[in-house]
Amino acid sequence: MPRSVWYPGHMAKGKRVIHEIISKLDIVVEVRDSRAPASTSSPLIKSIAKIKPVIHVLSHKDLADSEKLNLWLKELKFTYPADLRNKSGISLIRAALMKFRPEHRELRLAVVGIPNVGKSLLLNALINKSSAVVGNLPGVTKSVSFYRNSGMLIVDSPGILDPHAEKGAHLVLSWLGCAKAEVVGGFENAALMLIKFLTLKKLYELLPVEYINDELPELTLERIGKKTGCLISGGRVNTELAGRKFIEAFSSGRLGPVCLELPGEEAAIKFGEHEEAIDVVQ
Repeated sequence: MPRSVWYPGHMAKGKRVIHEIISKLDIVVEVRDSRAPASTSSPLIKSIAKIKPVIHVLSHKDLADSEKLNLWLKELKFTYPADLRNKSGISLIRAALMKFRPEHRELRLAVVGIPNVGKSLLLNALINKSSAVVGNLPGVTKSVSFYRNSGMLIVDSPGILDPHAEKGAHLVLSWLGCAKAEVVGGFENAALMLIKFLTLKKLYELLPVEYINDELPELTLERIGKKTGCLISGGRVNTELAGRKFIEAFSSGRLGPVCLELPGEEAAIKFGEHEEAIDVVQ
């Protein structure tokens, strides 16, 4: 039975520290992924918003379906889309933040979010230097750190997941690289669920092989494996490796722009009565 959530000790520690210092901050910046703004919301943000002002940054705007992203921008208040790798949108974010700076000192803020949504990229862009560790794997930042520059004192924190979220939510996060595939049964399982989701949503253009009507997800994954060279002895397909390559291509945006959910949806998908069955939220 796969684990239901990836929640190492540094996440619990980061959560405690953020709550300890929140009273000393002027504002909090939450980073979400533009492709799934609901599923990538921080589990801390509701409690934080009761205490401090919050602005939202939707990263990876270059990887999102622009039409659907605009629906989110109308839905969420104080929200700024950004392509953090190219620092697109940073000037607007910085200007919005500096409105909260007290006259007598620098602005104090925290950057929060789940793993791998771009928190460290945002921090580096805001302070105009590469002080925070930036990587492609979830959980790069493993402790709470402080950075000072450009009239700001910024608290960086590890990405924190919700250990009580339903399995469907963590499956969505595994597709985006925000959670480890192992917690949802491995790359093969994550890929099969993603194939089923994309076909049910008729997003065939995001599959790296031509979709055949009513084809089983297992056959689609096998064809993806053959196309990407994931072969083992006897010409068989290594489906776990094929799943990994498919998930990595999808999460990096190489397969095209996408938005996995719309405003009003609890999550992109829910699990049905059985773990292997999913129900797409319309």
